[in-house]
Amino acid sequence: MAKTSAVEKNNRRRKLVASQASKRAALKAVIMNQSLPIEERFKATLKLAEMPRNGSKTRIRNRCEVTGRPRAFYRKLKMSRIALRELGNLGKVPGIVKSSW
Repeated sequence: MAKTSAVEKNNRRRKLVASQASKRAALKAVIMNQSLPIEERFKATLKLAEMPRNGSKTRIRNRCEVTGRPRAFYRKLKMSRIALRELGNLGKVPGIVKSSW
């Protein structure tokens, strides 16, 4: 199991990203709009820089939903390779059969 504090920190980041997604998207739209004056775009850049860094989507770490492990993560299954192997051996993952010869 991963440290509970690391898992909770990642969950707080997910909540912050969800709450600030629309505001960030609006500021980025202003920044990328070439037809607006440069001063207005620069002000939007400064406002975006003032926002919390943990509100950015890139700060979220993919973690296994079973164990919280941050590495060897399968996106499609939302779990790590170790958890997948354990659940596969128990027959709890549909479509996975342990082969032995």
